Amino acid sequence: MLAFVAAALFVIAFVIRVSETSTQVAFSPTNLMLAGLVFLALHLAGVGSGWSARRSSARRSSTRGSSARRTSRRSGSRR
Repeated sequence: MLAFVAAALFVIAFVIRVSETSTQVAFSPTNLMLAGLVFLALHLAGVGSGWSARRSSARRSSTRGSSARRTSRRSGSRR
């Protein structure tokens, strides 16, 4: 998602630069490109991806442990 924001900022900066539109200081092409680079760096760093390796490994280990306990209980009761 952050990559799309970065791409949109790059396009806006390009259009402003090519059309030579006079804008305020905050919306200059250089500032928009720098903001786009920030969003691109955040995307590459994994911010906002919605996926965490810690959550998935904790989820896997908790389900494995409980299923292993269930099978050991079942096999113990059969004997």
